[in-house]
Amino acid sequence: MKKPETIIFITGAFLSHHVWSEWMDYFTKKGYNTIAPAWPHKDKPAAALRNDYASNQALAAIRLCDVVEYFADIVQKQPEKPIVIGHSLGGLIAQILVNRNLVAAGVAVHSTPPKGIFSFEWRFLKSIWKPLGIFGGAKKPYLMPFVEWQYSFTNGMTVEEQQSSYDAYCIPASKQVIRDALSKVAVVDFDKQHPPLLLVTGTNDNMAPNSLSYENYLKYNKNHSVTDYREFKDTNHFVIKLKGWQVQADYILSWIDILYSN
Repeated sequence: MKKPETIIFITGAFLSHHVWSEWMDYFTKKGYNTIAPAWPHKDKPAAALRNDYASNQALAAIRLCDVVEYFADIVQKQPEKPIVIGHSLGGLIAQILVNRNLVAAGVAVHSTPPKGIFSFEWRFLKSIWKPLGIFGGAKKPYLMPFVEWQYSFTNGMTVEEQQSSYDAYCIPASKQVIRDALSKVAVVDFDKQHPPLLLVTGTNDNMAPNSLSYENYLKYNKNHSVTDYREFKDTNHFVIKLKGWQVQADYILSWIDILYSN
């Protein structure tokens, strides 16, 4: 089986696509063509997106189905089926693309789970309650305040690290996209045969707890398709830029190499 030449990185709702820069360098040096597209209406520096978020009606109006189709179109324009690596809500999108058999393989890093998988852990509920904005309107995007960023993304890091990461990568998100993660748009057929899928999680993630990722993994029928799970200690939701991110990247690279070793 020929190894794909392209890896497409998909970020989640609250992170700039520039967060993948080191991962792109890493996999490029390993021989891959790498792409990390911005979400629709998010192709600006993080600070610029934060500064005008309240009046950004195009961003507020975006739905999860729009984002899924946007990335599906990018995937289908490649000369061959690529590998997709998605983080957070990007991990859910990666799972949907895998389920639709549009990619050669998928990796979901600290993924938002598909519809029907939920956690009542307090750390999870505390992290998603305000972004969901159930009892509020959705006419403007949601910008995560720094204190929420500290809890949901960068817990365990120094205040200096938390502030610099917020300034560089935190961006607003459509409340409707977040809510759609609980809708039929986020449905995955766990019994369907699918391309290889790896779910990666960490023990210190408040936004996407490891227990939630493990339940996600257990849902898949593993009798007919490669579906793997790997948990790392002491990794929070900002894992892509967390010190030691290379450990996760090394593992993913090894997983891909094993898939195509025969």
